Amino acid sequence: MRLPVSALVALLPFYLDIVLAQGSSGTGKTTRYWDCCKPSCAWPRKSNGPNPVQTCDKNDRPLNDGGNTKSGCDNGGSAFMCSSQSPWAVNETVAYGWAAVNIAGSNEASWCCACYELTFTAAPLIGKKLIVQATNTGGDLGNNHFDLAIPGGGVGIFNACTSQYGAPSNGWGERYGGISSKSACASFPNALKAGCNWRFDWFKGADNPPVTFKQVACPAAITAKSNCARQNDAINQTPTGPSTVPTWVP
Repeated sequence: MRLPVSALVALLPFYLDIVLAQGSSGTGKTTRYWDCCKPSCAWPRKSNGPNPVQTCDKNDRPLNDGGNTKSGCDNGGSAFMCSSQSPWAVNETVAYGWAAVNIAGSNEASWCCACYELTFTAAPLIGKKLIVQATNTGGDLGNNHFDLAIPGGGVGIFNACTSQYGAPSNGWGERYGGISSKSACASFPNALKAGCNWRFDWFKGADNPPVTFKQVACPAAITAKSNCARQNDAINQTPTGPSTVPTWVP
């Protein structure tokens, strides 16, 4: 049966609602970083939620500044990434974390503090899932690119780890890519050791594995640490599950 044009036009908002309700999805790439800088989504009014991403002072204590403190990557700045925003394993196949994000056809306002379920599609992580919250962006990120926030993953373009933790001038290990073995995590600040070890335990030392992704409501255990939750837009953004999830230890 062929519907008249008037009927199709009338149905268009309904179909658009279905598409929007699904949120973003597709195939993507991953890299890794930890530059200690204030994430871009930590500035006021970057997302549609009431709070920006939580930042910390040089001693890793949460700032109650409404997101207005200058980044530690800028001259004279004193706001840094919080160590609590390091990835952790929920169980053998699921982990939580954060990432700098660039989604094709979208913009910072729509992805800041949104969460995405990443399913790894290559060995040694095939089938494992990492749910990340977008807390940062990056001018060097391509489309559908998730730059995973992992201590020791390399500082990349910017480096506030030297001023916050006394790291070497290029960060720990190589500036791009970071350290290459779990043994190097032993020399890290205590606050970052668990996140560094995660890369070689749950993440199995994978090097930029590909993923499929879909936008999901953030786990409350993630938003409790970032202090940022979006209001409903493309999907129902109400945080799900308990606000505290213990770390799974292999």
